Amino acid sequence: MNGEGPGISTSTQDLAAPVDWQRVREDFPLLHREVHGKPLVYFDSANTGQKPARVIAAMDDYYRRYAANVSRAVHTLGEQATRSYEGARDRLAAHLRVHRRDLVFTSGTTMAINLVAYSWALPRLRAGDAIVLTRMEHHANIVPWQLIAQRTGATIKVADISADGVLDLNALERLLTPEVKLLGVTHVSNVLGTINPVHEVCTLARKRGVITVVDGSQALPHLAVDIPAIGCDFYALTGHKMCGPTGTGALWARREHLDAMPPFFGGGEMIREVRFEGTVFNDPPHKFEAGTPNISGFIGLGAAVDYLDALGMANVQAREGELLAHLTEEMRKIEGLRIIGNAPDKAAVVSFLIEGAHAHDLATLLDLEGVAVRSGHHCAHPLMAYFGVPATCRASLAFYNTHAEIERFIVALRKVRGLLG
Repeated sequence: MNGEGPGISTSTQDLAAPVDWQRVREDFPLLHREVHGKPLVYFDSANTGQKPARVIAAMDDYYRRYAANVSRAVHTLGEQATRSYEGARDRLAAHLRVHRRDLVFTSGTTMAINLVAYSWALPRLRAGDAIVLTRMEHHANIVPWQLIAQRTGATIKVADISADGVLDLNALERLLTPEVKLLGVTHVSNVLGTINPVHEVCTLARKRGVITVVDGSQALPHLAVDIPAIGCDFYALTGHKMCGPTGTGALWARREHLDAMPPFFGGGEMIREVRFEGTVFNDPPHKFEAGTPNISGFIGLGAAVDYLDALGMANVQAREGELLAHLTEEMRKIEGLRIIGNAPDKAAVVSFLIEGAHAHDLATLLDLEGVAVRSGHHCAHPLMAYFGVPATCRASLAFYNTHAEIERFIVALRKVRGLLG
């Protein structure tokens, strides 16, 4: 991206450059609305991140000026659409430090993990094999493996966590016995905020010949992600968590896996030649991208990657660390409030409960104060069962939040706690 980045006073290459966070906040139109007559405090970014104006503008520009299908037309609009769409792949690949040819566009993490499950695991797993998952996985990294286990006769083993929400690496290592063929692990827990040591996890697995699938949905909004440094076999991500549009995401995979995996979906654009006697498939990543894609969405995702790169993920992580420290300190002062997940290495996510209050009631009353938090099981039923609760409230921050918003949240929380007795 040319020119100054959002709120950055010096070169975008300087990750230590000071950022004007108030100016950054002005880039997000939705943050300036009111809810129930009160200024919105949006603390639900783990659910979906808000979109900067340039992402919205990039999608609008596509529909207004060059809306055409990709990879099919030789006319000007089609060529422009293809350049913008494939340009997004280039920018995302650079952001992850990987090669574009190993990056498959998907509708999100759920589709990406299902692609691995049905295209890599289903043809390979057999009765007696095992899959290892961690206690803190999102349903998207549990349910596909259950379905594959049912069809293949494989079993699922669970790596446990501490009461603070930290993955037990010693217990995990003991689980990696010879029958284990695949390990699924979240990079950052969507409930606890725990940042898992995925490089160490993948190193343990790789030494034992175990294939690794990392769920990166909650990592990309908060951290600089260097996939080669992680050392995994597959890495799945979701665009709408990282300031991009919904319905976008990607799967990165080692080239040897992509070459060996059969297509998951069949149709147009994933082929070289089709005859009734048989089909010759395209090379990866296009082998896995059948049909017309979410063109405007991926153009928007490319703009979101540009935006985050201009900010600098080191700046994002530092800003969110300050906000998280402030939020946690103030929440711990509230009588009867329980924070679930106290790992020493956390992203800006705080799950909590107040004694005597159901999470849904708490979230509803906070909404009346203009505060948006998530309530429920957060697609992590096994984790809720581990902590002995049916649901939690979750306040999740992003770099566009402010210390003033935290103070307003704490005031609202104290008011609601008083109403709930």
